Amino acid sequence: MHISFVVAVAENGIIGNGNDLPWRLPSDLKRFRKLTMGKPIVMGRKTFLSIGKPLDGRANIILSRDQGFSADGAFVVRSVEDALEIGSREALATNATEIMIIGGAEIYKAFMPHATRLYYTQVHASPSGDASFPELDLSLWREVSRELVNANEKDCYDFSNIFYEKSASNT
Repeated sequence: MHISFVVAVAENGIIGNGNDLPWRLPSDLKRFRKLTMGKPIVMGRKTFLSIGKPLDGRANIILSRDQGFSADGAFVVRSVEDALEIGSREALATNATEIMIIGGAEIYKAFMPHATRLYYTQVHASPSGDASFPELDLSLWREVSRELVNANEKDCYDFSNIFYEKSASNT
């Protein structure tokens, strides 16, 4: 079972601002939907609240320290281990081979030791923000593919889709 990150990161490491994305990239959101559809997704409470509802076609798993937090239509867990256990169960139920980690910053940091794949969107901009992607040691990863996507009339920036897999010696 792969533990896969799906993340868009600006050139300065920013991934969010005020519990929202610091850019408009509908082309990347379509890619996000395609990558995650039918697979369990794990997110933090703040990410869930910024989305406002469970994402359809996916088991939504929310990791939160808030003992009183609940969300209709989603699993709420208190530990990385519980998230992985439910994610594995839900993935097996749908024949998915990945559990998708979708943010935010603290969630990426908590799951980094478990990650085996990165669907990394490099946003070619440096917006201001208050959430950053954790330090990524690229020596542990092998770049599999890279594609430059020029902004269309709806996207505010160019971006590159980069797919990394954990190097065999680091799994």
